[in-house]
Amino acid sequence: MENPGNFRLIVGILFVFCLVNISLGFNPVDNFLIDCGSSRNRSVGVRQFVADDSNPSSYTLSTPQHTLANSTSNSIPLYYGSSLYQTARIFSGPSDYSFPIKEQGRHWIRLHFFPFVFEKYNMSNAKFSVSAQNFSLTRETQSGNVPVVKEYSLNITSNRLVLRFIPDSESFAFINALEVFSIPENIVPEEARMVGRKGDKRSLREAALETVARVDMGNSTVLPQNDTLWRLWVSDDEYLIDKKLGSFMSNVSAVNFTGGLVTEDIAPASVYGTATRFNLDDPTLNANLTWSFDVDPGFDYLARLHFCDIVSNSSTQQGVFVEIFINTHSAGHLDLGSQTSHILGAPYFMDVCTRIGDSRKLNVSVGSSNIVNFPSVILNGLEIMKINNAKGGLDVPEVVSSRTSKTALIVGLTVGLFVFVLLAAVLILFCRRRRKPDPGSGGRNIHVAGSGTDIFSSSKIGYRFPFMALVEATDNFCENLIIGVGGFGKVYKGVLRDETEVAVKRGTPQSSQGLTEFRTEIEMLSQFRHRHLVSLIGYCDELNEMIIIYEYMENGTLKNHLYCSSHPGLSWRQRLEISIGSAKGLHYLHTGSTKAIIHRDVKSANILLDKNFMAKVADFGLSKTGPDIDRTHVSTAVKGSFGYLDPEYLTTQQLTEKSDVYSFGVVLLEVLCGRPVIDPSLPREKVNLVDWALKSCSNGRLEDIVDPRLVGEIKPESLNKFWEITEKCLGKHGIYRPSMGDVLWNLESALQLQGNEQKTAHDGELSSEFSHGGHSETSLEFSRAGSVSELAGVSMTTVFAQMLSEQMR
Repeated sequence: MENPGNFRLIVGILFVFCLVNISLGFNPVDNFLIDCGSSRNRSVGVRQFVADDSNPSSYTLSTPQHTLANSTSNSIPLYYGSSLYQTARIFSGPSDYSFPIKEQGRHWIRLHFFPFVFEKYNMSNAKFSVSAQNFSLTRETQSGNVPVVKEYSLNITSNRLVLRFIPDSESFAFINALEVFSIPENIVPEEARMVGRKGDKRSLREAALETVARVDMGNSTVLPQNDTLWRLWVSDDEYLIDKKLGSFMSNVSAVNFTGGLVTEDIAPASVYGTATRFNLDDPTLNANLTWSFDVDPGFDYLARLHFCDIVSNSSTQQGVFVEIFINTHSAGHLDLGSQTSHILGAPYFMDVCTRIGDSRKLNVSVGSSNIVNFPSVILNGLEIMKINNAKGGLDVPEVVSSRTSKTALIVGLTVGLFVFVLLAAVLILFCRRRRKPDPGSGGRNIHVAGSGTDIFSSSKIGYRFPFMALVEATDNFCENLIIGVGGFGKVYKGVLRDETEVAVKRGTPQSSQGLTEFRTEIEMLSQFRHRHLVSLIGYCDELNEMIIIYEYMENGTLKNHLYCSSHPGLSWRQRLEISIGSAKGLHYLHTGSTKAIIHRDVKSANILLDKNFMAKVADFGLSKTGPDIDRTHVSTAVKGSFGYLDPEYLTTQQLTEKSDVYSFGVVLLEVLCGRPVIDPSLPREKVNLVDWALKSCSNGRLEDIVDPRLVGEIKPESLNKFWEITEKCLGKHGIYRPSMGDVLWNLESALQLQGNEQKTAHDGELSSEFSHGGHSETSLEFSRAGSVSELAGVSMTTVFAQMLSEQMR
């Protein structure tokens, strides 16, 4: 038999080795730790923060105007290490940190702020915003002398993450340190149950999350160095409403991770090993143990509750039974023993989502369950995370609006006379422009400010807006007001002085490609007047800006309503109506003039919905005039969106109207299936929507591809007609694809086959368009008629004038 002393020595060494591994924590594939403004690397525990002043090759810092700042303070009270807060990088203009991403999926972003005074910069007065991907993360004034750590979780699906810092006008931005690292895939759930909405679930797959609170019950604090993912868990004492109802407990040795369902990446043993227990001296006591948190109204929140039975033992086996409430809604009851196979000390967590309306409080309560008489009621830990809103924002518009109002008042009082004179001058210039059209074209020429040359001219150009009017309309291009982001630039919601709501698309400065798109879009839109094409309101080219102003579409993109859970879903009838409206817009482009207009970027993200969910085709930056009458195609470089590109155009570079038809066929597939064109998260055979759908239907399994939300709603004859035209649109060769007129005719037939019942609009009123059993005879006749003689509707024949009038109403 081996020496018992040697055996104990080996066990002891293995135990120490395990402790060392735990202390080192999770080893992320992507791991960027940056000490901003520093000239040397710093160690914080076992982690190494890299100085961003050394032009590292692992990431890119784009900052044309910056200042390196340092603080003389050596006594900063904080948890992440005081050395991180002794330097900062100050940005005087928009600046980016760009990180290459090796492992797609959930990443954490931590931004460290500690305002101090450096030379002329008082960082407490800094006003700026921070954004990542298409999400606006924060827009707050940094104040006080306490370090602030803002933590976010983003699902990164590309090979690069860009963090952008944008100072407000006449202000600056700063950052002391930042962290970007990948996290285990089970940290953030794919979805969670909505409290107060029976059967509803909130998808979190594409959501951005901001940590609002991370609390360790039992009046205990867990420092980042004791957490595998370097999280800070603060004591629950300050959040507990009635401390007399609870008692604090600690029994870390009772925590048992051997079950394998929960690991220390979810929460460390030091969290599960402490708890706040509900005092049940009086079993008839009608009360709950409640923690209260400050939150921002108008957002959804994810709450994760951590439980671990550290109060029972093998002899008592009394168990833990908890009734859970989120604000006034019951989140159900928990029998912890049944969830952990009655393994004492086995950790467990529960995820629920809730929507906060006008309240600024989120209360989490636990109480005794009516199922058993003498249960233990405890809570070990709690995390609360804010979920981005429909516009991709995590910041609070109300704060910005309040600040902006105060600023506007001060500016108005101090420079009122100057503004009055300036506006008068702009008004006079504006009126002169309107009175003096180009004698050669009957319209106005558009110039790039300061260039001295025309970039194009058109007979029907919209109004030219002064830049300052758009700054005012968009609150200085506030990140909170972003409603979309594309290759050309960001789109903001704006409100003009006459209370008109508009969409303002601001191009990326100094971009030759953007200039071409800018010119093309205004040239195209200035000619269009159709109810199913987004209307041009104006443009701005001052100060080398490229800004286009459109009508505002309240319900956003078709894409968001098909597979973004934060938007309302669409019924089959609504989807058909939207498809028909989009087809009308494209049919008008193809047949409305001597030469067809080919959109070249048809996709669900470019089909917008107004307040009545009427569809309008948008984004004409890539549009191309069709071939001459004696030619079949236009030879041009391939442009468009991946997944929607006509395969024939892709291989031959020959563009025709049938290229739009193919792209529209892909949109029709999205409408039917309710999923993205490319979804890498699905099994390989389902990643590409077109391939999967065509293969499924060739095997006679059309019902397999239908959006589950539509099952039982679609009449078979309507589905078959819809699929028939969709499949034709997706033909490999353009010559075999239908025209948009034929597509429109078949979609209207699919709608009629669905039934003649009245449809209900989103506002509860009956729609007049289909209230008498489908489209009128005139509408169907127009669909098959072919072309309209003039794109701008000037030289209509008598027959088509009445039809177009019907369409334009």
